Amino acid sequence: MRLVVDLNRCQGYAQCAFLAPDVFAMHGDESLLYNPEAAAEQQENVARAVAACPVGAILLEITDEDMAGMVSQEAAGAGAGSGGQR
Repeated sequence: MRLVVDLNRCQGYAQCAFLAPDVFAMHGDESLLYNPEAAAEQQENVARAVAACPVGAILLEITDEDMAGMVSQEAAGAGAGSGGQR
């Protein structure tokens, strides 16, 4: 996944840093630092951070590799419950 933050739009509310501290951090009162190539295991926290940004400054791009991982996780989950009784 790739992240882009519009730093001109960001107002430093720090909701992203609170929800995904391994990806976002505040430097001083208003300067945001972030990892644009966040790890896949951070996807849920990053999605929460994107949704929580009050000014919509964070854009999240899901890559083809991310999509392949999601599909394989869903397939593994669906296969686990398929041996039930009728």
